[in-house]
Amino acid sequence: MSEIEKIVNEVNGSMTIEGMPLTDEDKERIRLSLSSKEQYQKLLRELIIKHSS
Repeated sequence: MSEIEKIVNEVNGSMTIEGMPLTDEDKERIRLSLSSKEQYQKLLRELIIKHSS
């Protein structure tokens, strides 16, 4: 298992304990954001725009 998959699983486990398991979209967003700094910046901008409306 890759380091990114370990992180996704750990985050999902923590969120599941809190009653908020990650969706497939959330998991993919984490994978993309960890894959490169450019992807992280792009996703961050998208989330800011989405939740600022």
